[in-house]
Amino acid sequence: MNVLKNMELIFVASAVVLCATGYASAEGRATPAVDAGSVKMAVVEGVKMPVVTISAKRAH
Repeated sequence: MNVLKNMELIFVASAVVLCATGYASAEGRATPAVDAGSVKMAVVEGVKMPVVTISAKRAH
């Protein structure tokens, strides 16, 4: 019966522990940002983009 009286405290304590472990382990999985200067782009002019046309009857 004493556990039911302290259920709110147990919930808050478990939420604090969960947030702390999530914050502590988040740094290990962080990915570095992409440097915009290292990205290369090639633009080709005069080339038509290939277009695929699909035509079929609908099944009713």
